[in-house]
Amino acid sequence: MKSIDLSEVSALVPLVTSGGTEPVFVTSEGQTVAAIVPTNAEDAESLLLSINPKFQEILERSENRLKTEGAVSSADVRSKLGLPPGK
Repeated sequence: MKSIDLSEVSALVPLVTSGGTEPVFVTSEGQTVAAIVPTNAEDAESLLLSINPKFQEILERSENRLKTEGAVSSADVRSKLGLPPGK
């Protein structure tokens, strides 16, 4: 991950303010090359996971396994672990 302090890109300061709700698209020769989206720590973590190839591979493997092997209900898991039924 790369980051840059907002003070280093002064042209963006008026567009990117705390509490902003709209994305800002960065273009080069009329083509979008980046997007700056309002975020907080939790959103940033989700974004990083969503574009991480290793994490996407894990999700794909899990989805394929779910399709081929099926799922185990939370009630079954709780029972196997000797836990009381969930609410």
